[in-house]
Amino acid sequence: MADFEFWLQVTVETLTLFVLLAGLAGLLIPVFPGLTVMWLSTLFYAIVEATKHKMTWVDWLLFTLITLLMIGGNIIDNIIIAKHVRDKNVPWSSIIWAFAAGIIVSLFFTPLAGMVASPTGLFLAEWQRLKDRPSALANTKAWLTGWGWSLAARMGIGVLMIILWALWAWL
Repeated sequence: MADFEFWLQVTVETLTLFVLLAGLAGLLIPVFPGLTVMWLSTLFYAIVEATKHKMTWVDWLLFTLITLLMIGGNIIDNIIIAKHVRDKNVPWSSIIWAFAAGIIVSLFFTPLAGMVASPTGLFLAEWQRLKDRPSALANTKAWLTGWGWSLAARMGIGVLMIILWALWAWL
């Protein structure tokens, strides 16, 4: 029976780590909720551990920190991108077009195509609105700059989430 429990634990930890890494890789895609996916994997791990009565107060504390990182990361992600384009006076309607284009294309094609569709959607919305290609390109560049900074912030938060989970799981 101890062998079964050992292999079950290894399977749960491997699955959790795989989803954490997939969520981290998914952060490259602007419309993919990578931090939320990562958090869901730690929630799954917490539920499994709690059903075995193995959750200590330190484990709950680490899960709480992971939860706060996920919430903060999702909020800061949108703030960073929106701030960069709003500094260029890009209206919310163009920003929504960009996000919608990324989501729709990601659903029907691949997430990588969604990465191209988001700035393309913003460029087309701004070109239509401004009737000025250089200004539309400048606004799209602001979106891409915001996305880059947002990506760096989300990646840092994602790596920190993995480190906290590893401390929880393996120490």
